[in-house]
Amino acid sequence: MDRPVLHIGNKQLSSWSLRPWLALRKAGIAFDEHMIPLDRPESRAALEAASPGGTVPVLETGGVAIWDSLAICEWAAERNPILWPADPDIRGQARSVTAAMHSGYSALRNACPMDLRRTAAPVTLDDAVRRDVVAIQAVWAAVRRSGDGPFLFGRWSIADAFYTPVAARFHHFAIELDPASQAYCDTLLADEDYRDWFDAAQREDLLPPGHSHA
Repeated sequence: MDRPVLHIGNKQLSSWSLRPWLALRKAGIAFDEHMIPLDRPESRAALEAASPGGTVPVLETGGVAIWDSLAICEWAAERNPILWPADPDIRGQARSVTAAMHSGYSALRNACPMDLRRTAAPVTLDDAVRRDVVAIQAVWAAVRRSGDGPFLFGRWSIADAFYTPVAARFHHFAIELDPASQAYCDTLLADEDYRDWFDAAQREDLLPPGHSHA
């Protein structure tokens, strides 16, 4: 049986690609990786060739393409349930937290895009971004299960995959957090699999035209 192929964007920039990449790694699923550089003249054709959605990430498996980050994570969880909490009620809560990130917090995403080679420095945040930052910390505080482990639901889960790029944004834009939220972000950014992705991002030379690290 052929190994699945995960099509991703630049590791420096593609937060949506990072999420299922982490999930596949945590699930112990062997996969091949194919990078499609973003925001280049040839990018659109390459993206459309990879999936009908014309976006990354895309998982190519069993003769089909799965082109949504959460759908790819759910595919991985069907093969290794360790990616979600075992308790069905807590699992439902973990899915709620994940879905909130999947569909929301657009002000933060637009104002503070993930750039893993950006020098950490603060920027002026408008009210909408500040509301997102407050809301995210409130969600984390509401679900964090103290004593069970350092992640949102004790053991690492897909919820943590979805908030790892948020932690990177908070770091690179030097956004001030409450102590518990900062400790959680530090945990996410110290994770061994994330560090593999981060280190690879530092070696990339795939910036779109006109992009600056500043």
